[in-house]
Parts: sequence; structure tokens; C-alpha cells
Amino acid sequence: MGGLAGCGSGAGSGGSGGVVAAPSTTPSATRAAAPARTSGRLPGLGPHTLAKVPEEARQAVVVTGKGADSSDSTVVLYERTADGWRAAGPAWPAHNALRGWTDDHRAGDLRSPRGVFTLTDAGGRLPDPGTRLPYHRSAAFVVNGTGFRGEPLAGSFDYVVAIDYNRVRGTSPMDWSRPLGAAKGGGIWIHVDHDGPTQGCVSLIEPHMRALLRALDPARHPVVVMGDAAALAR
Repeated sequence: MGGLAGCGSGAGSGGSGGVVAAPSTTPSATRAAAPARTSGRLPGLGPHTLAKVPEEARQAVVVTGKGADSSDSTVVLYERTADGWRAAGPAWPAHNALRGWTDDHRAGDLRSPRGVFTLTDAGGRLPDPGTRLPYHRSAAFVVNGTGFRGEPLAGSFDYVVAIDYNRVRGTSPMDWSRPLGAAKGGGIWIHVDHDGPTQGCVSLIEPHMRALLRALDPARHPVVVMGDAAALAR
């Protein structure tokens, strides 16, 4: 693989080298679920997870994995109102890391980190689609090669939102500072889906990435809440 390092292990958002993923459902625009109608607490989250959501957060991107070892997930953006949390749109199909989820992410483990993380910075190869987040456009947001299913990775970094795991907030997604050390990985992003599992990131098809970027508002202190469904319910 070549191009920009990113998505978990610093070597792109997918991989080859003989790793074979089990079949999983491909995200598509036609599979988006009907908008959820909810208020009060964030649905699907138990007290342990809810306690990690900052009080000042008014937007929460909830990434719910199908299973602890699954690369399939769904994404819903919630907004906090005077009446509690409500879904701002439908559930979007997504991918996460090839081997699922972990509470102790390590570089190269092919698992996405569970947790609650702030979302402060965005970027990509393509022009800013209208986000209010700081947006770093660069031709360096490229990745070459193929993913775990042999799918092309080109375009995966056309749009990215940096997940504030082991990175310095307020910097470009391409800043490779690792406050927790290199062994804890980094470069965990929400980026454009390439029709297969990632190394550690969360991926959405391009129209949903554009919609998410336009919706996120730093004044609302957005966070991502991510993990498999059983872990989030703790």
C-alpha cells in the first residue's frame, strides 16, 4: 500500500497481505434505516458509557458495532435538545475495523477503539463540503492499493473527520503526534467507505460523509460514542 498513512496503524485504511475478512453487509445509500424517534437518554447506551459523554456535548455520533469481532456497524447522529437527545437523521450503515473492537487499542491490532472521543478537526483531498469544523484540504489525503477484500482504496480519504484518540486536538488530521505513544496507535478517522473493513477507522459512503461534515458544529461540542452494541450497553 502507498499514500497517506492513517486509519489505525499508520498504513492506510485497509490492507492486504493475505488477511481475509468474513463476508459482511456492504453499506449503501438504499439501506439507510428510517429516522429514529427518541428523546431523553441516548438509546442503546448503558450507565457506564453514558457517564463518559461530556455534559457540554450537544452532538453525539453513535457508532454501534454489530458484534465485538464484527466489522459491520451503524452510525446515527444525535442532537441534545431541551427535551433530551433526538436522532438528527437515519441510521447509516458503516464499517469499522476488520477484527471488531477493543478497550485497549494497539497499533496494528486491526480493531477499532471503544470509547467516547471528541471530534474537533476534519480534512480531505476534496474541497470543504461546508463543514463548520476546521478543514484541512490537501492532495496528500490519498491512499493506494487494495483493502481486505481486494477492493480499491482510492478516494477513502476524500473526506475525513479525525477522532480524537491519541492525537492533539486542534491540529490537522495529518498531524502524527501521539500523546499516548506510538504503540497505542492513532490516525483513527471517520472516512469514506471503500466497501470493506478498515484497520481501525469508521467508514461511511461519500454522501453520508458529506452530510455528517455539514452537520457537525464545534459550538455544539460534538463527540463520537463508538463500540459494539453489547459494550455500549454497559
